[in-house]
Amino acid sequence: MNPLYRNDRQGVLPDSWYVASTDIPADRPTLQGEVTADVCIVGAGFTGLSAARHLASKGLDVVVVDAHRVGFGASGRNGGQVCSGYNVPMRKLAETYGADHARRLWDLAEEAKDDLRGLCQTAIPEAQYKPGIAEAAAKPGEVDGMHRDVEFLQQAYGHDTVHTLDRAGINDLIKTDSYFGGHLDLGAGHIHPLRYAFGLAHLAEKTGARIYERSEVHHIAHGATAVLCTSQGRIKAQHVILAGNGYLPNIERKVSAKILPVNSFIAATEPLGELAAEILSQDIAVSDSKFVLNYYRLSEDKRLLFGGRPSYQIAFPTDISTTLRQRMTRMFPQLGDVRVDYAWGGTLGITANKLPAIQQVAPNVISASGFSGHGVALTGLAGKVLAEAVAGQAGRFDTLADLKTPNFPGGVAMRAPILRLAMTWYAMRDRLGV
Repeated sequence: MNPLYRNDRQGVLPDSWYVASTDIPADRPTLQGEVTADVCIVGAGFTGLSAARHLASKGLDVVVVDAHRVGFGASGRNGGQVCSGYNVPMRKLAETYGADHARRLWDLAEEAKDDLRGLCQTAIPEAQYKPGIAEAAAKPGEVDGMHRDVEFLQQAYGHDTVHTLDRAGINDLIKTDSYFGGHLDLGAGHIHPLRYAFGLAHLAEKTGARIYERSEVHHIAHGATAVLCTSQGRIKAQHVILAGNGYLPNIERKVSAKILPVNSFIAATEPLGELAAEILSQDIAVSDSKFVLNYYRLSEDKRLLFGGRPSYQIAFPTDISTTLRQRMTRMFPQLGDVRVDYAWGGTLGITANKLPAIQQVAPNVISASGFSGHGVALTGLAGKVLAEAVAGQAGRFDTLADLKTPNFPGGVAMRAPILRLAMTWYAMRDRLGV
């Protein structure tokens, strides 16, 4: 089934706290008839909107099309965590790709956070960037590895805003006995992602980009001028950027073979008031080391936004809130009587090696996807790098493309069954503590 519609109705935003706490802009037009552009971008999330803004600022004629609405997918539904680096420790990336390549990757990831913070400070203050992400070890044997990763960042890159935490330190920060140590990175942070997406769209349009909503691309005809077909129109463009991530239909197999759509879910409690300080002693975000991880933070009105992956099926479960509530109250029994006001799901794209899939699909078609849970900052940087590549500066594109994300074993048809088996196995290990 088309990933665009298996859990959503076209253009209908989810019943999330993000939607409830945001001024939703008016619908943008649907593409009608034929338009031409220098660049057509498929997907109006963080990657596509970032690319559109940077390309339009260079004077190119840019069209963005989305099957739903701006920020409809993972960009407007995620945990809001602005992470450092990638979903693989930099220490391991240096061992795999060499110190010089790893340094370039680190610099790109730092630039990604700097760009996002800068936009939140100047142009999108409503996204409310706040510093601090803690990573918590769910098993005693994981603490030493986390601390070695921190020491590497400090020594190799001078990343002095990250600090190790022993069990007492993590428990002072996070009011649960579920963790054994970890680290706190004040160089990372968290935002309101839907407001940020709407802000990016506004900036892209101010620079001249055109955005069409409810305009699904169902076919791309390759050539010196690419032709992208929707149900009511088509776009002729000299360049194409594919930025649909986990929501991209199977219109380019080179992209689909590397990306596995995975569902994740978030519950928002009622406002906690003074009880919030009994969950987190600082206004930070948290993710833990479980394979089927938990991630959470407080909202501006002191709700706990608690996320995880309680389902390994393609379709969303009929009752998202119950499973998330059980996970949440196991960790925080003090929330046993607290009401859950919102629960929603979304689809992200992951890769086999948990690194972004940046690739040249055809001579004038490029793609960025598969940020594997680290996309809030990296997607904006990816859009910037894709814009550079279209404009003829491919050096930083090549740095990311050289990660060479592999195809999933068994092709597109076998991705989901293999993942369900793997996640079921690791979920059992998480429950057993092994």
